[in-house]
Amino acid sequence: VQLQAYGGGLVQSGCSLRLSCAASGFNLDYFAIGWFRQAPRKEREGVSCIRGSDGIIHYADSVKGRFTISRDNAKNTVYLQMNSLKPEDTAVYYCAAVWKNKIDGSNWYDDIAYDYWGQGTLVTVSS
Repeated sequence: VQLQAYGGGLVQSGCSLRLSCAASGFNLDYFAIGWFRQAPRKEREGVSCIRGSDGIIHYADSVKGRFTISRDNAKNTVYLQMNSLKPEDTAVYYCAAVWKNKIDGSNWYDDIAYDYWGQGTLVTVSS
């Protein structure tokens, strides 16, 4: 199981970015993919999650209405479309995977629930 996150960059407040999480070695239908972020001097926090073939999606309150998670099974890739970015969205963003049955509404945001992690991609939003 391998995950590769990419697509970060430097943008101005109000702009958009799309992050990608390319998965290899497993089928997205059977796994939940979560996006996390860690800002300087802060703990890592769950941003969003999409749960396998169920398609169940969760968002952190801080990104609801601005971020959209989606997946492309043909490309085995999960995306995080981030619109209306704010300086407080600045962080290193990670994607993570776990067998989908281990994730539900009570733990999707908890990083210890995930077994596989990709490297991070830095998102910097300037004001």
